[in-house]
Amino acid sequence: MRRTVLAFALLGLLALVVVSVAGVVVINRIAEDQALDDAERLAEVDANIVQRRLRDGLLTGDAEATVAVAGVVFDAVLLHPVVGVSIRTPDGLTLYADVPEAIGSIVELDDAEDRIVAEGGSDTQEVGDTLEVSRRIRTPDGIPLLFQMSIRLAAVEAAEREVLDTFAPRLVFALVVFSLVAGLLALSVARRVTDAARERAMLLQRAMDAQDRERRRIAGDLHDGPVQELAGLAMSLSARAETVPEGPWQETLRAAATAVRASVRTLRSAIVGVYPPNLQQAGLGAAISDLTARLTQEGLQVTVDVSEPSGYGPSVDELLYRVCMEALRNVEVHAGASHVWVRVGGQAGHAALEVRDDGSGTDEEAVRRAQGDGHVGLRIIGDLVRDAGGTMSITRVLEGGTVLRVEVPVP
Repeated sequence: MRRTVLAFALLGLLALVVVSVAGVVVINRIAEDQALDDAERLAEVDANIVQRRLRDGLLTGDAEATVAVAGVVFDAVLLHPVVGVSIRTPDGLTLYADVPEAIGSIVELDDAEDRIVAEGGSDTQEVGDTLEVSRRIRTPDGIPLLFQMSIRLAAVEAAEREVLDTFAPRLVFALVVFSLVAGLLALSVARRVTDAARERAMLLQRAMDAQDRERRRIAGDLHDGPVQELAGLAMSLSARAETVPEGPWQETLRAAATAVRASVRTLRSAIVGVYPPNLQQAGLGAAISDLTARLTQEGLQVTVDVSEPSGYGPSVDELLYRVCMEALRNVEVHAGASHVWVRVGGQAGHAALEVRDDGSGTDEEAVRRAQGDGHVGLRIIGDLVRDAGGTMSITRVLEGGTVLRVEVPVP
């Protein structure tokens, strides 16, 4: 769970950085567009002011018309951040400029300026350290002229920075707050999931403990009742067979004693399957040998190899025994095998159990499909193995059969 929360936090941090950078880029673009729009609106206002003072005599260089334009330009237009104004004809003749030396010069208009004179609208271009805004104005007789106004580029950039400085910190702050809230929610959910998993494990353990108690009771009843009685009967029959003369009756008594002893072995194997022996006293090797004894009586060949018969500790031994019991039960019921191999070994701080058979074969995908029909024994065993920090795999052997392998750490 800690790895999951850490991964969520790292991904959230990455997303925060990406969204913040993207947001700042977008805000910067908006600020740039806003600054250009402000420059165009300023040019529109100033162009309207100049057009109200515009006279037709400006086309012929009339001094009075030129003075009228100059008066309004210096009084109302040439104010910060505007640093220059010019008026030109469609042919590029400069009718007016705030710099007198430029009046009368001819400048070739570009395509954008020709379009503005012909169709109207506005255009902005960076010229050195200024932003030049062009608009169309008309004389009282309706003759179109090109009005151009130069604005300090530093003022435009300052306006951009002002918008960026205003909104970018707010965006980043909002994203950080959102990330913190999302992180707290994720942490809360993770804690709830952890608590639920802990409660599930506790309930599962209680269920297993109750099941163990019930198995112990059943095993005790079988051992103290029918097993002891049959064992006594077998001894009595054997003793009675020794007291009668040789003949049919003696053979019958001996055969009956042998049959009863076989029944006792079968019941004892059943008791082992119902409740495992004391692994700490008998050892893991002896417990697994007892577990496989019943399969031998069923006609299966069994090969057992336990490299450490004394076991690997109470918790590991009990887990390996449970896995082996479930695996052998599946071999007996579903595999249709004739031979089963059980091998237990350990190395590098781990204990491994391998149960292999020569039956029809199955794999993890088939096991998952079987769970839908209620066959959940291997799933429960797999959960127990994972809870112990181990791994479990089920593979189909090419030449026939199945291999179930479990590996768990030894405390």
